[in-house]
Amino acid sequence: MDNAARTPARCERAKFWRQPELGNLELLRATYITHAFCRHIHEAYTIGVIEQGVEKFTYQGEMHFAPAGTVVIVNPGEVHTGSAGVENGWTYRVLYPDVSLLQQAAAEAFVGRQVMPYFPQAVIDDLQLAQQILQLHQSLETSPSQLEKDTRWLGTLVKLIQRHTGDRPTLKQIGKQDKPIARIRSYLEANYTENISLEKLAAIANLSPFYLLRTFRDRVGMPPYEYLTQVRVAKAKRLLSQGYAIAQVAQQTGFADQSHLTRQFKRFVGVTPGKYSKPVG
Repeated sequence: MDNAARTPARCERAKFWRQPELGNLELLRATYITHAFCRHIHEAYTIGVIEQGVEKFTYQGEMHFAPAGTVVIVNPGEVHTGSAGVENGWTYRVLYPDVSLLQQAAAEAFVGRQVMPYFPQAVIDDLQLAQQILQLHQSLETSPSQLEKDTRWLGTLVKLIQRHTGDRPTLKQIGKQDKPIARIRSYLEANYTENISLEKLAAIANLSPFYLLRTFRDRVGMPPYEYLTQVRVAKAKRLLSQGYAIAQVAQQTGFADQSHLTRQFKRFVGVTPGKYSKPVG
């Protein structure tokens, strides 16, 4: 019998849950092989530890590879992707802490300074920290002790901040295209249930359709239709977490139907709306 016959094939699986005691912290444990995250943005931080395999992802204009034992950090509001970096995919655990939680930890780490931590490295090779994040994630999944969870949570975040924060890059000077792009983003965020045309957006921005597409992608990191889907998924997450039915959420967020919501939701979030709305744990 060869090794392939003796070794069971890895299959994709994902478990999502929330930690109400920590500001409704969202957590994910997953193995992905063929699944690929499209370009998307998180309002929260993304802090992951790779347990097996390799994840590859685009972030800040570069392709990154994160092998087992490394920590992955994505700052809030940054466009990124995610897919398998090797044939067998990757297994990881991820925390999505709100900005306020990192600010609280930063105040502990730097004695009262309410700064918004910035992590300049997307892939961090720090085995001790990776093990600590792994143990934190496991305790948040299984430990009955709130004291253990709180202790690991604060200790891990403080160590992460002390070791790996850095200076935020200087913002690019605002150009003449930034104001119309900001208007487009505001319009999409306010009118996400509508079937919006490119001509409508071009008229709002007072730009040609082609120039609008090129400029929007350059400034935002994705084309307008993907940004609109991102907005719709974000609205759907809020409604699902409040207990609304999936079909009702699809109708209220501009998706064609429940199956359309499900397909797009998993591309952005990594789990189906059903798993998101009824998390285990």
